[in-house]
Amino acid sequence: MASSFWSRSSSGCIASTSRTLSSRSSNAANACISVSHLLRSGVCRRSYAAQAAQLPADPENDTKLAFSTLKGKISQQTLDAITVKPFNLTTMSPVQAEVLPLLPRLAEPYSADDPDNVRDLLVRAKTGTGKTLGFLVPAIEARLKSIEEHLAGNTDSGNPTLEKNRFTRRTVGTLVISPTRELATQIANEALRLTHHHSDFEVRLFTGGSSKRLQMRDWMKGRKDIVVSTPGRLRDLLESEPDVRAAIAETSVLVLDEADTLLDMGFREDIEDIKSFLPPVPQRQTLLFSATVSPAIQQVARSTLAPNHKYINCVTEEASPVHAHVTQYHTILPSASAQIPHILRLIAHDQLTHPGRSKVIVFLPTTKMTQLTATLVNALAPSLPAAKNTRVYEIHSKRTQEKRTMVSDAFRAANRGATVLVTSDVSARGVDYPGVTRVIQVGIPGGREQYVHRVGRTGRAGTAGRGDLVLLPWEIGFVTWQLTDVPLRPLAVNELIDQTRELAATHDADPAAFFTEAKSPVPQKLFTPTVTPAVENIDQSVGALLPRLDGEAVRETFMSLIGYYMPKSPELRVQKPIIIQGCQDWSTGACGLSAPPYVSVEFLQKVGLSDGRTRHFGRGSHSMPTYKAREEAAPWMGRGSKSVRAAPARTPQWQQAEDVDDSDVSEYKSERYKASGNGYRGGPGSGSGYASEFRGGFGGRKDSGDGFGTGVGSRGGPMGVERSGGYGGGSSGGYKGGSSGGYKGGSSGGYKGGSSGGYQGGSSSGGYGGRSDRGSGGYGGATRTA
Repeated sequence: MASSFWSRSSSGCIASTSRTLSSRSSNAANACISVSHLLRSGVCRRSYAAQAAQLPADPENDTKLAFSTLKGKISQQTLDAITVKPFNLTTMSPVQAEVLPLLPRLAEPYSADDPDNVRDLLVRAKTGTGKTLGFLVPAIEARLKSIEEHLAGNTDSGNPTLEKNRFTRRTVGTLVISPTRELATQIANEALRLTHHHSDFEVRLFTGGSSKRLQMRDWMKGRKDIVVSTPGRLRDLLESEPDVRAAIAETSVLVLDEADTLLDMGFREDIEDIKSFLPPVPQRQTLLFSATVSPAIQQVARSTLAPNHKYINCVTEEASPVHAHVTQYHTILPSASAQIPHILRLIAHDQLTHPGRSKVIVFLPTTKMTQLTATLVNALAPSLPAAKNTRVYEIHSKRTQEKRTMVSDAFRAANRGATVLVTSDVSARGVDYPGVTRVIQVGIPGGREQYVHRVGRTGRAGTAGRGDLVLLPWEIGFVTWQLTDVPLRPLAVNELIDQTRELAATHDADPAAFFTEAKSPVPQKLFTPTVTPAVENIDQSVGALLPRLDGEAVRETFMSLIGYYMPKSPELRVQKPIIIQGCQDWSTGACGLSAPPYVSVEFLQKVGLSDGRTRHFGRGSHSMPTYKAREEAAPWMGRGSKSVRAAPARTPQWQQAEDVDDSDVSEYKSERYKASGNGYRGGPGSGSGYASEFRGGFGGRKDSGDGFGTGVGSRGGPMGVERSGGYGGGSSGGYKGGSSGGYKGGSSGGYKGGSSGGYQGGSSSGGYGGRSDRGSGGYGGATRTA
């Protein structure tokens, strides 16, 4: 068994058997195009798509290839891992059928005497088609051959075992770069399983959010056969750790997985920097896998791959951007107030459609909206058919890597009951969650490709699935302009209500027969005896919860939505003031605020409102009536007059002060915060259980330690990044920091500091805006006794 211990130390991850590649036939098999004879010359400028279009499909690929055909081409240990334990596969997926038959030549080390051997590949394949196995098998075989070649050239050492250990500890066999931590962890798990019968193989994992000290400790003491990393952490290690630089400098194989996502997430500069530490081509073999081949991908291919690399296309140009068997619906809500009830009804509809095996992923556009929605779904679970038996999971960038991995593994392993994963885009691409029955996207995704990859989380391995896109009225432009070739079906709010009501009535008439006909893997006790009353009262349940929401949490979520949607004005085909108004309507309609949040002019300028086209937003419309000389003057004739100059301009709505409701309303507390007594805004102490990960609760202002708003950005706002300190930081922050901050700091701060502060320092130890004489809170801290 692989002897790597990264899963138990450096990342806190468990090496789970996360992906089970199905051996059943797939509709995508006929879409695979054989381009094994296609070689690009260095001067060829034709597009990859054009080359692929000129190549007819290979009839041989219409028949599934068996893994047994690889006998004699790959090591017996690798073949046993695939066909016996732990994978137990029999036939190849389309992308595997294109790549793996190229072995063993594909895994041969570079030789100047054999310049015609094509070792570099650009593979276009959709996610969920088994491409991870497609590049890990050649990587393992290449490592074995490089070890053999090294030992054959060092026969004078006298101790082959010692020389082998030195070589494998000094050099990196394969470096796999993945865009997200979740996908990197999944690839590392696949590598561990694939090397199950290679007793001395080891896998290393480098991801952000985990202890770099523990990762380096494991790095120094073990082999480096396969290294999987995210770009940011790897670049940091290359710049700060000489031992990492030395080993990476002798890497045999480089794999760029989800290359289009790497570019979309802004890792182009990191990739170029990492390449400078690697051996040059053609000494280094490169395998580049991508779901799309855009001009940006072609540029990366030209600068990263050898001139005679091979292009393999397993996606036809005429193919649907989403799996054909995934039914897709979109709903344009009549108003923002219908958003939360509609999300709950979609989850309830899925639980009734798939009783006992409902597995739903809900995607949100921002981290703060993910946090808020997860809290709402968890609190409103009694309105669902499975009620409190519904398990709600939550993943976003504010969670620690250990928590993200734990939740990801738990949701992946769930195969019965009723589960819901509320997530941001960290789960959108590459991560394999088997058995997902429905994907719900709330708000517009980051782009058309992001929509495709989100929907791709369901309907995997030939199973059926469903996708739902839920938009507010002003977001309809994304459907009409960006998703014109996606087979979306309209779904009205009332139509979903009727469907859910009908399914609930069918269940209540005979629960036993309902579960039996659905072939449910669990007994009917999963649901409440009668589900109709719960689903009928969803609107009332939401209405009763909204007044108890923390207004500050809603305002922070509102600011995050402004920052997310403003740059997307061209995609929505709406003006930016309409986006602002739409987000304000969301804060009052969907979240129950009595008045829209105040937005400063400075913030609007930062997010790009003052672009010259919308500077008059908020003023009265300047219509041009028909000019009549004797009855009325033309509008322009009054220009410069005293009356016109003195007329006050109307203040835009977002600049008007909010009428704050100071009435004592008890804050909502969900089950997961009760372990430590932390409320929705966080309480005293450091918290425990689920509350500890929020550092005082969502939107909290904890007495000691960082508040949830900690980070870089205006007052720790939605655009912030989790840090200790910084502008808007927590108790140990800097500008507007907490008890030991600096400018506007707390008890030992400086300018406008606390008891030990300087200019305008007060006798208290509270932060700027604190309400306690002896409190130690941060900006606007609540009353606490030190």
